[in-house]
Amino acid sequence: MKKNMNDVLLIENLSRTFSDFWGRPVVKAVDDLSFSVARGEIIGLLGPNGSGKSTTIKMILGLLRPTSGTILAMGAPATDTRTKARIGYLPEITHLHGFLTPVETLDYYASLFGHPRAERRRRADELLEMVGLGHAARRPVAGFSKGMARRVALAQALVNAPDLLILDEPTSGLDPVACREVKDLIAALAKLGMTVLMSSHLLGDVEDICDRVLILDKGRLRAEGLVADLLRGEKNLESYFLNVVRDGARESFRVPHFIQSK
Repeated sequence: MKKNMNDVLLIENLSRTFSDFWGRPVVKAVDDLSFSVARGEIIGLLGPNGSGKSTTIKMILGLLRPTSGTILAMGAPATDTRTKARIGYLPEITHLHGFLTPVETLDYYASLFGHPRAERRRRADELLEMVGLGHAARRPVAGFSKGMARRVALAQALVNAPDLLILDEPTSGLDPVACREVKDLIAALAKLGMTVLMSSHLLGDVEDICDRVLILDKGRLRAEGLVADLLRGEKNLESYFLNVVRDGARESFRVPHFIQSK
């Protein structure tokens, strides 16, 4: 893949194989994956559970070591500590300390980046207003709804003003209203110039907010293109099929046909 100075994230020939206790290969979760994310883009990793989305994200974050391949973030190895400090991450499952308020939560995470106290409080207030939680900034998060907790977690992912924001299933477990709220927040961040990589298995999520989509299946990149192209059925998507179970019977749909039929 040709390097571009405007790339915030560059992945080349990335693979990850999980082995058993005796070191024998069991499953290839990511298989020779290559793609790039340009500054200001919102890229969606779309695929069913087990397609390799979360494994790819964990390797970008340095939580898993690749079996082979290269990961560059902001032009440097993703394992570099200074590079990691420029990445924000929202995990699929939100873990918050219920006895802390949103302000205290953000203050704690900002302290891990070594920010001065005055700057931490100012940043916390700004982020909570941005995610629509200014009115609840000093309430313990234990009493928050899933949507409110998800917004606190999104604010936490932004506390270091990252160059790259990585979102793993950002609408997981949310009701339709909370889901809409989170997607609106991501779209607003994009308008401010944020670069976003998000994973999802929901077509509606990537269709609503992503500029470009990568479709993964069994660890391999099966299709790639602009959302508009996917909807029109371009980019040779006739070779990719999505399996759906209806009333106990398995049916296969071409991706464009499935999207247009929803």
